[in-house]
Amino acid sequence: MPSLPDALQRLYARIPLGMRLGLDPMRAACERTGHPERDFPAVHVAGTNGKGSVCAMVEAIGRAQGKKTGLYTSPHLCRFAERIRIDGEPVSDEALAGLLGRALDAGPDLSFFETATLAAFLAFREAAVDLAVLEVGMGGRFDATNVIPIPRAAAITRIALDHTDRLGKTLVEIAREKAGIAKAGLDIVLGRMAPDVRVAIDEVVYSLGATTTGVELAPAPARIGLAGEHQKDNARIAAVLASRVGASTGAIEEGLADVQWPGRLERIGNVLLDAAHNPDGAESLAAHLRSLALPPGEVALVFGTLADKDWGPMLDALAPLAERRLYVAPAGASRNAIDPSAMAARHPGTPSPTLPEALAALASGPSLVVVAGSMVLVGHARSLLLGLPRDPPVAL
Repeated sequence: MPSLPDALQRLYARIPLGMRLGLDPMRAACERTGHPERDFPAVHVAGTNGKGSVCAMVEAIGRAQGKKTGLYTSPHLCRFAERIRIDGEPVSDEALAGLLGRALDAGPDLSFFETATLAAFLAFREAAVDLAVLEVGMGGRFDATNVIPIPRAAAITRIALDHTDRLGKTLVEIAREKAGIAKAGLDIVLGRMAPDVRVAIDEVVYSLGATTTGVELAPAPARIGLAGEHQKDNARIAAVLASRVGASTGAIEEGLADVQWPGRLERIGNVLLDAAHNPDGAESLAAHLRSLALPPGEVALVFGTLADKDWGPMLDALAPLAERRLYVAPAGASRNAIDPSAMAARHPGTPSPTLPEALAALASGPSLVVVAGSMVLVGHARSLLLGLPRDPPVAL
């Protein structure tokens, strides 16, 4: 049995392959392992923002209904094991080592994300889950998760500009890629989106023999365990998905009220962690900060981002809400980070050599410290604040 450090070392060696878009290698690996992707009923969720929150909500509802659940999401905040959960808990180190070892051996040509996806499929088959909730990694049409057969339910949350080098330069182009999760006979639940984006999604979905249903007019659930006005839209989607896999009204209400999803408007003392990593996410965070009605003098922003993100509009949305700003490059990321001095040139602030130094500089002062801009940065902050172990971050 391989140790987890050894398995992770082998897995991380595949990072240079990036997030490969294409299904043939994944299909071949699934065939070699006896098609684990066919052995559990699934809910499949795509989108730019909100898909992780929707997945967490559906999984929480499943547990409230008494189902044995599997949850696959990416990336991780602190530990790789966060990506693969059984009944709400990350798989154990021993189990994860074995799963990764088998996936690595079965797919020697698989990328980092494809290998992780195959390990999740193996985990859900072995645990005999009643329901697996799968978050699309990137896009949809060619994402590794899209090798599954027709799921029990599927959704596309929000469409925003992100991964434009891979998915397209416009919202319509990105929407068409995400609509590729459609399969004949499936009705796709859609979140709030612009009319031209909806038209683009409908064109692709209907061409594949599927249909769509928007939920923007559905009533918002009374209680949601996650903060932020934008979570009401996510909860509407999750409630419809859950009803389609047999959840009762009571289970839906309980799951939405109890759901937890770290790093999404998460308060730890006076620190607010939010995984906003594109302009759309930053706007949602800014709306939440405005709802708190704190003057900028009581708010500090710790901001850092990766070089492939459209960081300027993100910072434009957040900087005016915080009088004090510290800029830091996310540490240990698998992709280059933006130089803190460039951010300071756009909105005056203080470049900080490291995240621990930035947090230490704010130990006594503002009422609220906001950490945002990168999931890598948020995960690092969470590990520091809670004393959690941390595997190397991978934005894949």
